[in-house]
Amino acid sequence: MLAREIMTRDPLWVLPTDPIWRAAEMMRYHGIGCTPVIADEGSRQVVGVLTDRDITTRCVARKHSGNCRVSDHMTATPIHSVTAGDDAARAIQKMEAARVRRVPVLTADGALIGIISQGDLLRHLGHRDPVAFERAMEHVYAGSTFVR
Repeated sequence: MLAREIMTRDPLWVLPTDPIWRAAEMMRYHGIGCTPVIADEGSRQVVGVLTDRDITTRCVARKHSGNCRVSDHMTATPIHSVTAGDDAARAIQKMEAARVRRVPVLTADGALIGIISQGDLLRHLGHRDPVAFERAMEHVYAGSTFVR
């Protein structure tokens, strides 16, 4: 199965210049814990990822004001992603190696078109081999400090 077949299409995103409160409000309203950060609407090139944990540990816990920008608290590099034509196994490998819960899905020229979460993998692949899926996802959580 290919990444484009299991991804969530057209994920919500923010810009690096957006206020951090806007990103937090969007994530709360839509019930999501992570959003890609794109350079601009035209190119949709991913320049970072922002998680609810990033906001909590890098902004709120450090008592920053609400005037911070997304770029102040996002994870900028490395961005762990897959292309639409990659096999789902590649997405799992990326998530395991980077210990992240989600990976952006990009076109061949690097534009954001989707995101694959653990939920997407479970929904599309977990029923085929639930034990293998569980083993793979254990690596995402094992020993990680910042889990996305």
